[in-house]
Amino acid sequence: MSKIKRQQKLLDIIKQYEVETQEELIVLLNNAGYNVTQATVSRDINELKLIKVTGQNKKYKYSQVTQSKQIDNSKFLNLFKAAVVSIDVAQNLIVVKTLISNGAPVGATVDSLNYKEVVGCVAGDDTLLIVTHTMQEATVVAARLRELL
Repeated sequence: MSKIKRQQKLLDIIKQYEVETQEELIVLLNNAGYNVTQATVSRDINELKLIKVTGQNKKYKYSQVTQSKQIDNSKFLNLFKAAVVSIDVAQNLIVVKTLISNGAPVGATVDSLNYKEVVGCVAGDDTLLIVTHTMQEATVVAARLRELL
């Protein structure tokens, strides 16, 4: 089955269910006939820019970031504040440590800020790596991100 169909099914699932973990997504996709691994689901979450927001049952659930949503939305800021553990600068890199399963959602939030200094972001499960051109730019971006906390 194609990547596009799989990702569309993933989006359908998160609209229908309050899915809190990648493991839940894997089970639901497998039950729908999509044989996926954790790595595949993690890549899909990152590519689709999914974030975690508070659901109706007061637990976090995956949600899709759309162009109409703005970073000043309190849900984005609350997610960022709740998920970020630390922000450190290493040369022209910024390492953002997050709670487990929040690297990609925090990355999507940072991407949506559209900081001109940011060359790109790479998200892991609990870490976000932000690349800038210079150490000075990294220091500026890190300071802005810390202000959000």
